Parts: sequence; C-alpha cells; structure tokens
Amino acid sequence: MIRYTIATICSFALTANCFSQTTNIEKKTNTDTLNLSKRVITSVADKFATTRPLNIEFANAAAYQYGSERGNDKLPDSRITRFQQTKVNANFNFIRRQNWLLGATFGYRATSIEAEVVQQGVTGNTVVNKDFQYLFSAVSFTYFSTLFKKRTFYSSTFLVDGSDKHFERIKGIFTGTMLLKANKQTKMMAGFMVNVDPSAQTPVIPIFTYEHKFNNGLIADVTLPRSMYLRKFVFNKNGRVSLGMELDQTSFYLYNLEATGQRYEYRQLDINPGMVYEQAVGKYFMLTAKSGIKLTPNGRLFRKEDTFADPLYHITPDPRFYFNLGVSFNPFSFFGKK
Repeated sequence: MIRYTIATICSFALTANCFSQTTNIEKKTNTDTLNLSKRVITSVADKFATTRPLNIEFANAAAYQYGSERGNDKLPDSRITRFQQTKVNANFNFIRRQNWLLGATFGYRATSIEAEVVQQGVTGNTVVNKDFQYLFSAVSFTYFSTLFKKRTFYSSTFLVDGSDKHFERIKGIFTGTMLLKANKQTKMMAGFMVNVDPSAQTPVIPIFTYEHKFNNGLIADVTLPRSMYLRKFVFNKNGRVSLGMELDQTSFYLYNLEATGQRYEYRQLDINPGMVYEQAVGKYFMLTAKSGIKLTPNGRLFRKEDTFADPLYHITPDPRFYFNLGVSFNPFSFFGKK
C-alpha cells in the first residue's frame, strides 16, 4: 500500500514541471490547458519508474542479521541468507480530459527469503525457505483546479490488495496539493494525503516538494516524504545520475503461521541511501541501476485485524548492502531531448 501511496504523492509533486514555461499560470492558453494532463503524465513518468506504463525491477540484498521480540520477550538473533524481490508495476490512463484524468495501476511483488532461524532450546539452526506474493490494483481520479489563484491538484484512489491465496484489504487515498512556485529554475508544492486504511501507520501525511536547477547542471530534487536526490543528466541527456535517499516498503501476507486460520501481515519501511543511474535505450525504454545501504528502523508482524502499532512480533534487521536492476517502458521520456 505504501508503495502505491508514495507513487500517488509523487504524481502531484512533479506536476509543477508542467508550468515551468510561464510565470503566470492564469494566462495559459486553451491549448496549454488541453495538454496539461499529457504534461503531467510525462513529467511524473520521467521522475519515478513506478509510475511509467510498465516497470520491472529485480532487487537483491546481502545477507544480514536480525533481532526479534514477541511482546516483551527478546528472541535469539537469526540471519537472512537470501533476500530477493521481483517488482512489477503497470499504469494506464484510459480517460484523459481537459481538467481531469482517470487511470488504473496494477502492482505485483514477489519476495523470496531464506533464513537461518535460531530457536530457544533447539540445537543448531533451522533453515527456512519462503516465497510470498503481494498484489494490488487501484483506480485513481485526478482533478486539476485553482484555489486562491494557485494551481491545485486533487486525487482520490480506490485500492484493493492481497496475495496469490486471498483477497485481503480495501483501502482509499485522498490527496490535495497546491503549486506555490514555478519558474524555469525553481518549483515548489505543498499539500497533504489522507490514508483511509485502519492498519495505516500514519493516517494523514504532509507533502512537500522542491526542485531547483543550478547553473552547473545539478538538480536538487526533494519529494517529502518519498525521496531526496541531487541529480545530473549525462551523455547528452541520455543518462542521469542521482545521489541521495528514498523510502521503500516490504509488505506481504502470511497464513497458517501458528497452525490456525489466522491471517497476518508483515510490513517494514526501508530507508535506502545510495546512488541511482538511469540510461535511455532507444526511444521508449529505460534501464535503471540502484545501489547503497538499506536501513530498516523496524519491521512488524501483526494480525490482519490489528494495526502496525499493535504487532505480534518486532523485527530489527541490521543495515545491509542492496543492488537493484530495472527496465521500464516509457514513451513519454524527456531523456535524450535537449
């Protein structure tokens, strides 16, 4: 859910690019207005791979130790020896009008884990191999308007998720963002997001975005709470290097954990400082490589009817190295255009 929530936030944060050609938004022509939705799609897809028509990413993390607690009881430290993910996102804007968009998103994430679990009173480690499938689909409505003479964007999203075994949750998202500043060098927006989900960690999240193009070609790109990057185009704008950090989430459902019919959800929020390199391949494809250190404040396993704040288990992974490779289809890209 958070993965899609973050993508939703970003889809409004970067719409400021659509207005960088003018200093007076209210004087835009009808033609500009008609092209607004297209420019929104182009700008967002260029910034965030998960919002492109199709994105596939393969993620790997090095082996690492983790601690765990059940209630107030600390359990022996164990080790993850393999952590691999395959992430797929597909996005379709099937109705596009002068001041609104209607689109759909489909997501899939496969997580494969091998662990050496240390159990109290048991000699030797227990090797556990598990594969988890997480799926979601969403329909989003986006409306472009004006409030206090400022360009404003509203979005409502209906989302369902689950696993390869069961449908699990129905969720909703509402966002509102306002364009505060937009010129050739600087763009700034602020707003909020309401997460309609009883299990959400934070029901209301503030949104702030800032982009500034320096004279030396560097670009400061901040989208809170999602990411902070310092970017630079290279190789005649066919490539882009980014240094900074972004948030990610690992989430999946579990069944028969204690030989009962109880359903559980595991969720962890990751902080990924590191480097990203993107390279255009032909007119429509992008290759992406990411690497750095993955930091996880904690992960939590909780019953489906409970919340993240009321977990059954607390998991605390150690920092570990990660390396991701991805490919995406993006016919709207700015890459290679001067």
